[in-house]
Amino acid sequence: MRYSREHKLETHARIVKKASVRIREKGAHGIGVADLMKDAGLTHGGFYAHFDSREALVIEAFAYAMDRSTDRWRKLAETVPQEKRMASIVESYLTPLHRDDPGHGCAITALGAEIARESPKTRKAFAAKLEQMVDMLAEQIPELPRKTARKQALATLSTMVGALVLARIAGSGEVSDAILGAGRDAALGRAAPDKPPVKKSRPQSN
Repeated sequence: MRYSREHKLETHARIVKKASVRIREKGAHGIGVADLMKDAGLTHGGFYAHFDSREALVIEAFAYAMDRSTDRWRKLAETVPQEKRMASIVESYLTPLHRDDPGHGCAITALGAEIARESPKTRKAFAAKLEQMVDMLAEQIPELPRKTARKQALATLSTMVGALVLARIAGSGEVSDAILGAGRDAALGRAAPDKPPVKKSRPQSN
């Protein structure tokens, strides 16, 4: 049976979306192609009709997750006054909900260490998406010169990612919650309150 181009594009997008969740949950090499295709409601045999290699799927799935995070942050920032935009992004990122749901969260924290060991092609694709993410964060600091805003955005993102990674390592108890709170305070350059607020929000992407 021959399918239309539109059907093939829709199927391709479904595979990428499903794979982006499973890869963030299990790791880039923690789940096989057969299982990824099964999750998308397809057979293993149809994989190469959509992707040249497993690496190609990993790159697309990672890019999809990164784009969802960046888009979500941009939409979130648009709902609050300029001076609160960076805080809204940080506080929505460093939450117990995001910590406990890596499959729908930030791809950097879920896959960053693995991507660093992948091929130059995969690392280049990651670097391009990371640049876009940093630029978007820098846009939320218009009061600073672009170069300075970008440097601050890099520092903020690094703090966010590092805090979330440590919080996941620590589990889901008091120490983990304290790491999230300390990360929020550090990322926003504020003194730590006695009882850091916990903002419940959806994870970073789908």
